[in-house]
Amino acid sequence: MPSSEPRVAIVGAGVVGSCIALALRKRGAAVTLIDRDEPGRGCSYGNSGAISPGSVAPLAMPGILSSVPRMLLDEESPLHLPLSYLPKAAPWLMRFVASAQPSRVALSAAKLAALHTGALDRHEALARELGVPELFVRRGHLHLYPDARALAKDADGWRMRQHYGYPFQQLDRDGILALEPRVGERYRIGVFVADHATIVNPFRYVQAMVRAFTARGGRLRREEVRAMTPLDGGRWRLATAGAADGAEDSFDQVVVAAGAWSRRLLDPLGLRLALESQRGYHVQFQGGRDTVSRTVVLTDRKIFVTPMEDGLRVGGTVEIGGLEHPPDPRRAAILERIARETFEGLDDLQTTQWMGHRPCMPDSVPVIGPAAGRPGLWLAVGHGHLGLTDSINTAQSIASGMLGARAAAR
Repeated sequence: MPSSEPRVAIVGAGVVGSCIALALRKRGAAVTLIDRDEPGRGCSYGNSGAISPGSVAPLAMPGILSSVPRMLLDEESPLHLPLSYLPKAAPWLMRFVASAQPSRVALSAAKLAALHTGALDRHEALARELGVPELFVRRGHLHLYPDARALAKDADGWRMRQHYGYPFQQLDRDGILALEPRVGERYRIGVFVADHATIVNPFRYVQAMVRAFTARGGRLRREEVRAMTPLDGGRWRLATAGAADGAEDSFDQVVVAAGAWSRRLLDPLGLRLALESQRGYHVQFQGGRDTVSRTVVLTDRKIFVTPMEDGLRVGGTVEIGGLEHPPDPRRAAILERIARETFEGLDDLQTTQWMGHRPCMPDSVPVIGPAAGRPGLWLAVGHGHLGLTDSINTAQSIASGMLGARAAAR
């Protein structure tokens, strides 16, 4: 790569960081993508694959304060907080509840809607460009409710979707069965969002991005970045563990896209984001992919059911337990039991379990762009449950901001 190209380091090779690396390399930057693990092995590996631009309602909605204590005390609640972690989580929880004020909800929804714009078409085009069009499945999302009362609890969220131009269709029990005949009797009302999609193997999608990136001359380094130091002229030096090739560790620009671990790099610089890990779990049934034909959401339990390439994935729950606590097998067991109760044909299938760290901001809005007061440092942090959906638009925003509109993709 010619020395005239700006040298950029991307810290974090999940879907967001990998997308940014590819976008910058297309525009001519000399890009190094750095992660302590294999690209896509973090949160991107275990997510539910949803491309969901209609998800404009933030997690903190009006009325959340009254429901949080009950959810925290209920062992089977979609929201779980180990009591030992409560002192550390309290500041974030206070910000989360404050974000549920109606005026702040409206502002967050507007920001999310803007970030989601065009995501479906861009992911479909990227999957084709990467040579993996089969990973993009555009069959809509089906949200299921046990009754009208449960649906009414989500009325504000559906109004927001409608306001931002995402139409939907309400279905009765027969309408549900016409789309997904294996759904159990518990669910009597459905809401179908036709123009949504699913990536049926998010890990393979990220791997395809990184292959395209390296094929264009991008550099991939498997190392842990332990510290970042500003240099004169807005340049940065990265201190890494595991460097074996003597690669240059100073860069003209650095993008932090390290997910829930980003604070470990940013806090020492005085950049203290209100970032918390919302630990998510999935259970994957070995086989059973044909149980559903699209993303199905069990809304009352906040569970996503997805037909993946290699089985049926059942993911969900929000566990606020930090980065150090080991996975709680009870959370995965709840997902497995609910899936077996809800869908026919799963009784004899074996499962695997996974837990990962979603990087979440209290208002559900990620931090994207230049870091205040730190020339040469860029942030792409806090995408929460929507990192896959928003990865391409985040990448385009960073690439345009860093290199300028005149640096067109090539």
